[in-house]
Amino acid sequence: MGVKIVCLACGQVNRVPETKLAAGPKCGKCGVELLQDQPTEVSFDVLQKAARIDDLPLIVDFWAAWCGPCKMMGPEFAKASRMQKGRARFAKLNTETFPQAGERYGIRGIPLLIAFRGGREVKRQAGVMQAAQIVDWLSGVDRA
Repeated sequence: MGVKIVCLACGQVNRVPETKLAAGPKCGKCGVELLQDQPTEVSFDVLQKAARIDDLPLIVDFWAAWCGPCKMMGPEFAKASRMQKGRARFAKLNTETFPQAGERYGIRGIPLLIAFRGGREVKRQAGVMQAAQIVDWLSGVDRA
């Protein structure tokens, strides 16, 4: 059967056997690694598709270049991504580039983390967090 994972680069749906998740699976269409150890900048369309389809938890940082707190949290989000490789995927969406995300996801302030699992939002948290806080915040998301 396999785990469904949307490539955050091209939007292709990939089915990866659970036994192959640790082996660095790549997208069958564009060849990009599906489980990276760093956040992936994502487009609005690809985010919506991945949030709807992915079997693995998808953690999204909604941010903007002008936002000082967003800049402070960026490196911490990257650290958390490395700490959680293989258990969750981390993506970043620039709300300035994709303003429609604000309405779609009810964004009232940034930085904002939203965790998606099984086609639905399972958690959200606004404000700056350290890597360890992000990892703690994620507890239970993989079972949601």
